[in-house]
Amino acid sequence: MIPLSSPISSLPRVSPAYQKRLAKLGIKTLRDLFFHFPRRYNNFSKITKIRDLRAGTIATIQGQIIKIDNIRTWKKRMTITQAYVQDATASIRIVWFNQPYLTKSLKINDLINISGKVNLDKDLYFSNPAYEKITGQLRHTGRIVPVYPETTGLSSRYLRYIIQLYLPEAKQIKEWLPESVKRSQRLISLDTAILQVHFPSSLKNANQARQRLAFEELFLLQVFALDQKFQRLKEQAQPVPFNKSLITDFIAKLSFQLTPAQKGAAWEIFQDLAKDRPMNRLLEGDVGSGKTIVAAMAALENIKAGNQTVFMAPTEILAKQHFNTLKKLLNDFNIKIGLITSSEKTTNGQTEKKESKSSFIAHNSDLIIGTQALIQKGVSFKKLTLAIVDEQHRFGVAQRAALQKNIAVSPDGLPQKIPHLLSMTATPIPRSLALTLYGDLDLSLLNEMPKGRQKIITRLVPPEKRTAAYNFIRQQILSGRQVFVVCPRIEISERSLETNSLLPAAEIKAAKEEYEKLSTKIFPEAKVALLHGKIKSKEKEKIMSDFSNGKIDILVATSVIEVGIDIPNATIMMVEGAERFGLAQLHQLRGRVGRGEHQSYCLLFTDSNSEPAQKRLKIMATCSDGFRLAEYDLRLRGPGEFFGTSQSGLPDMPLGPLINLIMVKQARDEAAKILKQDPELKDYSLLKEKLKKFQENIHME
Repeated sequence: MIPLSSPISSLPRVSPAYQKRLAKLGIKTLRDLFFHFPRRYNNFSKITKIRDLRAGTIATIQGQIIKIDNIRTWKKRMTITQAYVQDATASIRIVWFNQPYLTKSLKINDLINISGKVNLDKDLYFSNPAYEKITGQLRHTGRIVPVYPETTGLSSRYLRYIIQLYLPEAKQIKEWLPESVKRSQRLISLDTAILQVHFPSSLKNANQARQRLAFEELFLLQVFALDQKFQRLKEQAQPVPFNKSLITDFIAKLSFQLTPAQKGAAWEIFQDLAKDRPMNRLLEGDVGSGKTIVAAMAALENIKAGNQTVFMAPTEILAKQHFNTLKKLLNDFNIKIGLITSSEKTTNGQTEKKESKSSFIAHNSDLIIGTQALIQKGVSFKKLTLAIVDEQHRFGVAQRAALQKNIAVSPDGLPQKIPHLLSMTATPIPRSLALTLYGDLDLSLLNEMPKGRQKIITRLVPPEKRTAAYNFIRQQILSGRQVFVVCPRIEISERSLETNSLLPAAEIKAAKEEYEKLSTKIFPEAKVALLHGKIKSKEKEKIMSDFSNGKIDILVATSVIEVGIDIPNATIMMVEGAERFGLAQLHQLRGRVGRGEHQSYCLLFTDSNSEPAQKRLKIMATCSDGFRLAEYDLRLRGPGEFFGTSQSGLPDMPLGPLINLIMVKQARDEAAKILKQDPELKDYSLLKEKLKKFQENIHME
């Protein structure tokens, strides 16, 4: 028996090269290997006679190799391996490209399965199909075949081999889901689910396994969220009484009117602040809906009650932006505002001496704005009672918790009361989904826009209109405006049914190619810059700063563009491969423009003629309501794909796309039932152990 905690490096038949590749996928132990789930399946279970094959279909054949050899093509400098396979009815040609080693492993008279797409040239043939010699249990053909998330040099073929080799050890995995939950939801056992998710005996069994594993992910998340909420009720916070005259004075000094939604959200926050239990509220609003104003009112009331407020942003640029905005908003209220980032430490705009450092600013300011530098070791606060986190999905659970607990200690080391927490997000999330992802948070929605907010004109740009679109962009640049160009997240390529590897550098490569094309061929007269996730932080900050200061005309980027960055002079958001983005993501990108006095545009470039893609993009062009788009995106794509690749602050949910809102409610109801009858989980030792590990994982971010 091999322990589940055994490192991959200790397993026989896993070479050092493969150990590194597996680590890239987060597979470091035997347990990790079992929980690396397939992203889809190929149904190669039906064997088709060769004479019955039809061009354009996906099929599996079984026969003997009657001929196989390598052919060198000097023109294209590649090796073609060509074989002929024969069954009782006919024979067919098989072609593989640049795999000359196949002639050593596949020999004449070998019985073989071939699975893939049937092509037609002068005759029918298979091109780069999956293959498997029939010597024992099938892995790659003749069955329901799992296709896994991959990385460079690590194919699904290898993953199937190594997982099947060690799969008998999966019997060690303990069943932790309560029996009552399994019965109520009619779920199969965990060990059966692990076996069937990797090598299902039928598509029905594969679906049952995936449903079981998806439900348990969601159930654990709900137990965690509800337990956090339960624990919060035991904690003490400093009450902040509602100061009506102060807030009335603040509103009167504004140059615009608050929306009813802003007033409603502010009132919910004021009520929370007045309690002796820590507020834990999520303020959710569309781009431009006025979240910062609401946060400023909460900060002002808290500060004027004799307390401190911190405001944490995910990047230095965004922190500086909030610093400048809040200085203007609170200018008439005699508030000392500090800024703490990794590179800058200022108070009310005056750069502090080096020896002052972060701790001096944190101790002597009323409102402290900053990045994660706020929670660094050595930073202490005098009387912190309110923590505000902007773009909260960009932070881990542990980082948010640090604002409430790790820094809730006075300079003399004595524990203080827990600060109130206000989280904010500009990602419109349907209420049902928000309650699922952030079950420990109360929810306030800003679901209407301020009057006079400029509408961004959105247009679809098919291939035949590209030139006209480029000419329009050129006119905008000549008028002094600036442009965002966003390249799509590169999907796993369908190079063949067998090899669907995602090259880690593919997205960056696409952005670099777009940058080269625009800077040398389309807009050689313009100042074009490139931004992507591999660029170092300081260089990235400089590029964004130069763009903000008008030194760059066109910024080409991957989907890494900072949420919330305010570039009033940018009037065009051009999105390449728009069909590859979710509606919620496109809406976020669109929100990067339209922040100044000039009319702004979102140009959705697409080469796709598919009806679903066209339908989605037309909805995007006609709808500017982020919440309506989010609801549509949720119905279309499911919660697991709503945010793209992962939920920041939560463990990865690889079966997320299976989760639907019915499952969400069922998981929440089951979690509430368990915690109501046994809040300490005394009768559920395995669930308690699982919850503890879950908490440790999310606090290790």
